[in-house]
Amino acid sequence: MRVAVVGATGLVGSVMLSILEERKFKVSELIVVASEGSVGKEISFGGKKYKVVSLQKGIDLKPDVALFSAGGTISTEWAPKYAEAGAIVIDNSSAWRMDPDIKLVVPEINAHELTSNDRIIANPNCSTIQMVMVLNPLHKKYGIRRVIVSTYQSVTGTGAKALKQLADEQSNTPGEKVYPHPIHSNVIPQCDVFVENGYTKEEMKMVNETQKILNDQEIKMSATAVRVPVKGGHSESINVQFNSPFEIEDVKTLLSAVKGVTLLDDPKTFTYPMPLFAEGKDEVFVGRLRRDLSMDNTLNMWVVADNLRKGAATNAVQIAEYLVNKGLL
Repeated sequence: MRVAVVGATGLVGSVMLSILEERKFKVSELIVVASEGSVGKEISFGGKKYKVVSLQKGIDLKPDVALFSAGGTISTEWAPKYAEAGAIVIDNSSAWRMDPDIKLVVPEINAHELTSNDRIIANPNCSTIQMVMVLNPLHKKYGIRRVIVSTYQSVTGTGAKALKQLADEQSNTPGEKVYPHPIHSNVIPQCDVFVENGYTKEEMKMVNETQKILNDQEIKMSATAVRVPVKGGHSESINVQFNSPFEIEDVKTLLSAVKGVTLLDDPKTFTYPMPLFAEGKDEVFVGRLRRDLSMDNTLNMWVVADNLRKGAATNAVQIAEYLVNKGLL
């Protein structure tokens, strides 16, 4: 399998390479692609060194699959070119997610919808992925009426420069700022840019992508996305109202049986999900399950995942694995 990783020098791209290696994806030829400024640099993979090539050179090398994590602008221009050259593109940017002709895939939920005609496949937003992993089984059983979610998102969700800003501020070192305010010892109620309705793009991604992935435009949702001074791992407080009544123990049993979801919920031993625990893992962790005492048929829960892994790179590689297993790649 000739595999191209486009954006290989970025945070998500580097994790994609690690996960391809960890999961022993059958790579016969690796093509590492990045911006012109990175061309010629060497990247290690599987005990070998690979030189970074340009976007056009990546096409010329005829990859079978191209994992994109180079931003929406690059994806908009280059993903169709890679697809036209014969590659299946799995894109981690927001460029194609809401395109009605492009599948938005979380493998555990809707990979079965993929066919040989899907040449560009969209990877959902990191915050959306971990949320729908727990919402999907609950929606199937109880029917979701409304979701209110508040996120606590780590700086790696913004990228390497944000990670450096946090480190600089922690050490009181002058440096480039990617946020409009300090992030160290602070909480910023803004992820991505604001749109006309007063929400941010991140918040609207969660609304629109959830409806698309769960294939239900009737799910009502309100999101508040917040950046916190945590290096890695996103956390979410989720309040979900169902059409049908539920029992907490039944919810626990249901979530415990979901592949890729781990229940951590024991107040007596202070057991609940935290980003420190989720770092480096591929599961989505859920806990603090409790009934909303103010509203009928409503559940509160706390969901945490490594945003660079299941929230991005792992999900993309899982899509590629599914395509291979089904003979579509």
